[in-house]
Amino acid sequence: MNLALLSSGGSGSAGMMVMIVYIVIIFGAMYFFAIRPQKKEQKRMNALLSTMEIGDTVVTTSGFYGTVIAVSEDDCIVEFGNNRNCRIPMRKSAIVEIEKAQDGVADASAPAEKDTRSDKSKDKDKSKK
Repeated sequence: MNLALLSSGGSGSAGMMVMIVYIVIIFGAMYFFAIRPQKKEQKRMNALLSTMEIGDTVVTTSGFYGTVIAVSEDDCIVEFGNNRNCRIPMRKSAIVEIEKAQDGVADASAPAEKDTRSDKSKDKDKSKK
């Protein structure tokens, strides 16, 4: 009977070690699949919100598009609609996307570049004739 108790006691401690290893593996997997990506996304959003300036176009958590007209440390005032009469103060945390005002200017200059290229090709065609 003593022999049976000794053998079962030894396997119990080995079983306990296996259980601890499984728990460590599960917590490690939870960290890499849940906690780490969430912290990465939070850092990205904080960086995005810190670069918010007057004139940027934003999308709120409720899906409304607006233009930022004033920015403070935690809040901002966003103007919604075409009539420019709907100005709502809101938390920066309610902003999910920001489109910089300079992005729209870069898009407006793209057709001008296309026109100049077409003029150059016209000049080349004239010189060939």
